[in-house]
Amino acid sequence: MCGIVGYIGNNDSKEILLNGLEKLEYRGYDSAGIAVMNDKGVTVFKEKGRIADLRAIVDENVFAQTGIGHTRWATHGVPSKVNAHPHQSASGRFTLVHNGVIENYSGLMREYLQDVAFNSDTDTEVVVQLIEKFVNEGLDVEEAFRKTLSLLKGSYAIAMIDAENDQTIYVAKNKSPLLVGIGDNFNVVASDAMAMLQVTNQFIELMDKEMVIVTKENVTIKKLDGQVVERKPYTAEVDASDIEKGTYPHYMLKEIDEQPLVMRKIIQAYQNEAGELTIDQEIIDAMNQSDRVYIIACGTSYHAGLVGKQFIERMAKIPVEVHVASEFNYNMPLLSEKPLFIFISQSGETADSRAVLVSVKELGYKSLTITNVPGSTLSREADYTLLLHAGPEIAVASTKAYTAQIAVLAILANVTAKSRGIDLDFDLVKELGIVANAMETLCDSKEEFEKIASEYLTFTRNCFFIGRSVDYYVGLEGALKLKEISYIQAEGFAGGELKHGTIALIEDGTPVIALATQENVNLSIRGNVKEVVARGANPCIISMKGLEDEEDRFVLPEVHELLTPLVSVIPLQLIAYYAALHRECDVDKPRNLAKSVTVE
Repeated sequence: MCGIVGYIGNNDSKEILLNGLEKLEYRGYDSAGIAVMNDKGVTVFKEKGRIADLRAIVDENVFAQTGIGHTRWATHGVPSKVNAHPHQSASGRFTLVHNGVIENYSGLMREYLQDVAFNSDTDTEVVVQLIEKFVNEGLDVEEAFRKTLSLLKGSYAIAMIDAENDQTIYVAKNKSPLLVGIGDNFNVVASDAMAMLQVTNQFIELMDKEMVIVTKENVTIKKLDGQVVERKPYTAEVDASDIEKGTYPHYMLKEIDEQPLVMRKIIQAYQNEAGELTIDQEIIDAMNQSDRVYIIACGTSYHAGLVGKQFIERMAKIPVEVHVASEFNYNMPLLSEKPLFIFISQSGETADSRAVLVSVKELGYKSLTITNVPGSTLSREADYTLLLHAGPEIAVASTKAYTAQIAVLAILANVTAKSRGIDLDFDLVKELGIVANAMETLCDSKEEFEKIASEYLTFTRNCFFIGRSVDYYVGLEGALKLKEISYIQAEGFAGGELKHGTIALIEDGTPVIALATQENVNLSIRGNVKEVVARGANPCIISMKGLEDEEDRFVLPEVHELLTPLVSVIPLQLIAYYAALHRECDVDKPRNLAKSVTVE
């Protein structure tokens, strides 16, 4: 959530900054702003709303070769022009943008800034006011910047400019992601490489509690004690065309359609020359040496973890627990003697998961990150990484990352099982190929899912998803997709739990979407459907070929029973998409949500 861009060079910075912010829109935001600087001083433009609203107020006549920009997702203070970044110090000399949360901001205000009149309700303004205070007390700018950073508790990614020096951007990072991009006689700053692929693909990763002095010719990284750090740039292996919608009206629809391709890319990425699935031996050794696997994740990734638990336990015969990261960090259960922790995160920057990873490392336990972003924080800090190979996912509602996570978990379980001498009765490469074909069939059935969305969800205020066994887990994900982009109150339930309270919520016409893909519980879930129908519900049964019944609304192409979540979720993604479209919701950028949750 939130995004930072910065530019220093010879060209006009305005369009570079605005284009960069547009590339960060997917992260979620409610206001935006830029500050540009030349030898005449600093000019700030900021506005509540979208980047388009910001563009409308930017003065095209201002030429400035240095600037910083920001998209804000409100944490302290309501979304407003006043609370939007950049923020300035009392005199206007220093201008700053910040991602993250300063946990001790109120204490710093009381101790250092009682005589300062604040313009906003943000924790960020405390940072820029502190820097000016320390400069006024005699420190040079770099010393004041360093002293301020040493006082901050919490998370931050910061970029700051000084009106008296248009040749420098001051940068710092702790917990929140931030990169410095390297160019030819220019340099840039970005929360995400995608923001600046328009100008460079060379980036330097910043580590926690580092500050950086950025000029157009040089990048100097220092620890807070002043020690200089040498670090080479890496090449961001992202095709700029991958982050464009092309002919699609929304990123979400494009990313749903990309799932068959992603499945095939994953198969290829994890195959050796003999066509066998393979994973780094160190990871397999860590799996085999563990007596229990703990999967840590949030949101959609948590739902993928629930499916992954089934894979690892059924194939590799290793016990698995799945935990919500935000709960685990503050309420850690009694752990087994030899645990292995698996962190699942599309962005690799999820703050709650990272907090758990920090605790796990302190305890000396091994960790594996499954992520879509190489070089992300979770990837760097865990012992091992498995990549999703899904390509950039821009829409806030995750689709292809979810199925990629499930596929990679299946491969991990499969390879681990074979290393343990467990004889599996199916060829996963072949079965994932069948899944990819089934995905294509479903993606080509959009008209049918649009009809279902229109029939069941146009006028409803709520919707229930039910399933048993792994279908329950997919139902949780289907409910999340629907609620987050259409704003329909949607919940997923285990079919057998309905009569333990939830069935009281069924009213005449209440849509209930039921999944029936598991033979051993097929009759049970159909019995649950009968129960809600008897109370007036409007049922929509989505079943697997071979288990279908006359009353079913849609029949899925047949795949291996263990892999059904990879195909049963696609109708739910498309139904959610069309429900949101019919309600004229912002499909790619739903209200109040962020793509990358970088604060706890």
